[in-house]
Amino acid sequence: MERKSAWKRYNEEQLNDLEQFAADYKEFITECKTERECVNRAVSMAKVCGFKNLQEVIARGEVLVPGDRVYSVQMGKQIMLAVIGREPIEKGMRIIGAHIDSPRMDIKQNPLYEAGKMAYMDTHYYGGIKKYQWVTLPLALHGIVCKKDKSAVSLSIGEDPEDPVFCVSDLLIHLAADQMSKPASQAIEGEKLDILIAGRPKINISSDKDDSKEDKDKEKENVKSFVLDKLRDIGIDEADFQSAELEVVPAGPARDLGLDRSMIIGYGHDDRSCAYPTLMALLHMDTPRYTSVGLLVDKEEIGSVGATGMHSRYFENMVAEMINCMTDYTDLKLRRAMMNSKMLSCDVSAGYDPLYAAAFEKKNAAHMGCGVVFNKFTGSRGKSGSNDANAEFIADIRAALDTAGVTYQTAELGRVDEGGGGTIAYIMANYGMQVIDCGVPVLSMHAPWEVINKADLYEAMRCYEAFLDL
Repeated sequence: MERKSAWKRYNEEQLNDLEQFAADYKEFITECKTERECVNRAVSMAKVCGFKNLQEVIARGEVLVPGDRVYSVQMGKQIMLAVIGREPIEKGMRIIGAHIDSPRMDIKQNPLYEAGKMAYMDTHYYGGIKKYQWVTLPLALHGIVCKKDKSAVSLSIGEDPEDPVFCVSDLLIHLAADQMSKPASQAIEGEKLDILIAGRPKINISSDKDDSKEDKDKEKENVKSFVLDKLRDIGIDEADFQSAELEVVPAGPARDLGLDRSMIIGYGHDDRSCAYPTLMALLHMDTPRYTSVGLLVDKEEIGSVGATGMHSRYFENMVAEMINCMTDYTDLKLRRAMMNSKMLSCDVSAGYDPLYAAAFEKKNAAHMGCGVVFNKFTGSRGKSGSNDANAEFIADIRAALDTAGVTYQTAELGRVDEGGGGTIAYIMANYGMQVIDCGVPVLSMHAPWEVINKADLYEAMRCYEAFLDL
């Protein structure tokens, strides 16, 4: 079945809408490169659109009625937003859920050291990356440092044009014969992904020729001492790294790609190219028939683990709280609400790349610019570890999207036995609800700079809007 370009279907008004949506999205992923930054932005946007903090609703003993808008944040790194529908919630919800974590490098808890009269910070990479892609790039440092007195210092260094940036150095080609003979997976070792942060010694420790042993010992870590002074200027001691969440990400803004400006190159398209349309589709909707929920979750790239990952009971607990604010709570109502729900697991798919055509089965690949893509299943080998969506559910979605004029396609994640991947779909399907993966095709997925097509981004938002009316 031939895929048709979404671009050919747009009138002038739609093209203007598309460009504005893409511009807003570029600003979002440029400013929001961590989970906390995404959640903070989502809360700000939600408040403007009339959403109330669910915890405050609970504390005031308010009753939720159709049309009410609430949000709830978990540990600053996961957010649920909901618009209460006209139907009893036990008849099910319409859920769109994406993740807001992306592959990166995390600063270790005891990171700072000096070597060769330069200062470095140790990192531990997060998620599936090709390690060689992260060397010799301008890098930024984002995150939070929590202190024992309950105060916190937020950091974002490397994004302003006047900011310094950081990098991971690489071996010069002239000396790299052994390195170049290694497989790509071994050319750069994980323990060598340390960021270079300083190369200037602290001045005037001692100028006396007859330095004491103490002075000579200090001299050995003179550059590190300079860094520690800089950190103290912003309120951070070396021990504070023990209670910090600092992420190393590519520095710089998302930008248009191509002479036709049809694409966007940026960090974190996986999965913010789905998270942003999820947020926008929910924020501006009218009172729905079924309670509509948007989930922006953490830890998907490392298995959806932990208190802010989809495997936690957080979402289930928040649904229980909403039921309790609407009617008399029972466990049966909660179970029915979850089981009768329908969900789009909003995650990206692999865009067909003709330069690497052998990795794809072309007629079942997601083509760039041909609209939002549905993956009936993910997983690997014999669909292992996947959710395999029911045909009846897919047929209902097709009908809704055709009525709404949404451009969509279906795909698999590469050739059979070539590899594979997973999403949050199978986790939510454990409740018995209908779930399918649906998102934006991406080139160079998990690279520091990924590529999407603006038309696919726009169609994702239109798809999510149509699904919430299903």
